[in-house]
Amino acid sequence: MDYVIGPEDVLGVVVWKNAEMSGDVTVRPDGMVTLPLVGDVKAVGLTPSALRDVLTKAAAKYYENINLTVVVRQINSKKVFITGEVRAPGSQLLTGPRTVLQLIALAGGLTEYADAENITVMRSQGGKTVTFKFNYKDVSRGRKLDQNIDLVPGDTVVVP
Repeated sequence: MDYVIGPEDVLGVVVWKNAEMSGDVTVRPDGMVTLPLVGDVKAVGLTPSALRDVLTKAAAKYYENINLTVVVRQINSKKVFITGEVRAPGSQLLTGPRTVLQLIALAGGLTEYADAENITVMRSQGGKTVTFKFNYKDVSRGRKLDQNIDLVPGDTVVVP
């Protein structure tokens, strides 16, 4: 599956034999990047190769036979969050499949005051927030494993 560009990602645009058009750009919250001559171009939702095609077409007005490459330099758009009674609350990059239990482990585990049976995963879907319950005690004992869901970018795990 090809990587899809998101807000806050840092992209390297390299134009062969053209340093003025080459450089790193950060995808703005509105999903756009700005490049010399080309101007604003929507990047969010595109793969690097699709963005390359869009930029190549836009730059063709100014350059013949342009050789352009788009490289993802830094992934910042694929974050999940964990808050509450964990040792290291905050955000984690979601660079591959990750479950609730794995995120808790990355956050240093639960504190002694955590309500391990009433953890909630909050997810925005279609403009609404949906919640999933997670019982750490059950999952850590190998029971009710279906609640150990794969996280998606933007999920927030709340440990009361």
